[in-house]
Amino acid sequence: MNIALVSPSRNAYSETFIKAHTNYLKGNIFHYYSGEVPTKLEGGLVINSRKKRILDIVKGHYRLNQFSLEEQALITSFKKNKIELVFAEYGGTGEMMVPVCKELKIPLIVHFHGFDAARKDQLDIYENYRSVFEYAEYIICVSRKMEKDLLDLGCPRSKLKYNVYGPHSDFLKISPKFSKPQFIAVGRFVDKKAPYYLILSFLEVVKEFKEAKLIIAGDGELWNTCKNLRDFYGLKDHVELPGIINPGQFQKYLDESLAFVQHSVTAENGDTEGTPVSILEASAAGLPVIATKHAGIPDIIIHGETGLLVEEHDVKSMAENLKRVLRDRSIARELGEKGKQNIIENYTIGRHISVLDGLIQKAVQNS
Repeated sequence: MNIALVSPSRNAYSETFIKAHTNYLKGNIFHYYSGEVPTKLEGGLVINSRKKRILDIVKGHYRLNQFSLEEQALITSFKKNKIELVFAEYGGTGEMMVPVCKELKIPLIVHFHGFDAARKDQLDIYENYRSVFEYAEYIICVSRKMEKDLLDLGCPRSKLKYNVYGPHSDFLKISPKFSKPQFIAVGRFVDKKAPYYLILSFLEVVKEFKEAKLIIAGDGELWNTCKNLRDFYGLKDHVELPGIINPGQFQKYLDESLAFVQHSVTAENGDTEGTPVSILEASAAGLPVIATKHAGIPDIIIHGETGLLVEEHDVKSMAENLKRVLRDRSIARELGEKGKQNIIENYTIGRHISVLDGLIQKAVQNS
């Protein structure tokens, strides 16, 4: 089967799920990217000949052509590669793919990931995804909150499929040593991740545990704000901001830390998480997760069994949970072991991909 996997960008460091889909989905995967109407295909550009572009411009001038030049080029490329199904990453991409799929009479599956189902500007731009809900064979969501949000927007229940990501199997091979009084956080420095709350929590932690350390990896528009906050409170020796790290570095931090931490919140513009892949990876590694009761996090992390959860914006309780595992590392070990087992039983990458493969097969058969 020839599948067009369409995403706005390629190899963004925070989008490991797209890499997993391109690597593991069954069939011949043609990865189209760069924009919601993509202009690139793995290995080259998506562009028509000069003669065809001029002809399309003329047709457009006389309103004889309903498609943009980018859409025309994509239609030509899909025909050339005999695409049988389009798998769109993010709701906005899916909305833009509907006219192309209709023209070629090929099925569409749209995979929502987080902000695309919640952020107010996205919902306004794409008119609440009405054409996606009408045309797509299936809509994939990754959290129970997202499932409810999409149903509230009008997605037919029969099309909506809940399917959480799975962590790469390499993370299951990790056996944490819990050797350092250290915590690791990984993610973009954006409003919904609220990394500044971790720094404020750690301000309380170091009052009791002078040797404790917090590592917050990643970058984004709030990175410099967090650096200034750290420096203002004299936490340079306790809080590291190493920027973007690779999977090998992340695995090393997981191997030696006491817990993975994240203080996600709902942003002012409605932006929320889906189910953070880094939380799945940390739990697969056998590290407890200390986080907030936000979006898909409590779907995966069971409070008191595989991790510790607090309400959004509750800096004090977050600090108390960090101190709790510092006082007794056996708690971290027990939570981490149960977390790994939970991932093995319910959230492997094999299970995630198997569900998608099944939906792809059904979508093509139904078309």
